[in-house]
Amino acid sequence: MQALFRSRFRSLVLLLGAFGVLLSVVGASAQENSGGKYRGRKYKAPPETSKIEVTVLKGFNKKPIDGAHVIFHTGADGKDEGFMELKTHQDGKASIDVIPIGSNVRIQVLADGFATYAQDYAIAEPERAITIEMQRPKAQISTYVDNSAKSADRKPGIQEPIRPKKTTTAPGNAATSTQSK
Repeated sequence: MQALFRSRFRSLVLLLGAFGVLLSVVGASAQENSGGKYRGRKYKAPPETSKIEVTVLKGFNKKPIDGAHVIFHTGADGKDEGFMELKTHQDGKASIDVIPIGSNVRIQVLADGFATYAQDYAIAEPERAITIEMQRPKAQISTYVDNSAKSADRKPGIQEPIRPKKTTTAPGNAATSTQSK
């Protein structure tokens, strides 16, 4: 009885296997004969990306800056694709490898005690190393006065507000004020 059951079970498994192979062959030929039109979602490969390594150095002594903010503003064909922000490590380096080749990138660097840096780059190669030397803040540019070589009036960092000093008057000299409406 068991031998009969085993032989019928084996023949059933072989029959189902042959039926599966037949269905796959028929399905493949039907797909080829449908004019090559695939009815599902077509796979679109992601674009090739470039690895960009940015090194941020102090301009006056060429030492690396730890913790500088490096912001990558990406765009292609005049379309803004967002931004990504990284911080530099102790060696002053920040690297990213998701920028598509052929896109334009504006790299902006912010560091405490240094003037903000921003520059546009066209990414055309698979790897790129960029070295940025940060400068101390300068006096603001004016159309009336040339301030290009002058240093900033205020030191970098948190500043106390400049408040006008109160003037004291002598007791015999009373200041009079007039109010106009």
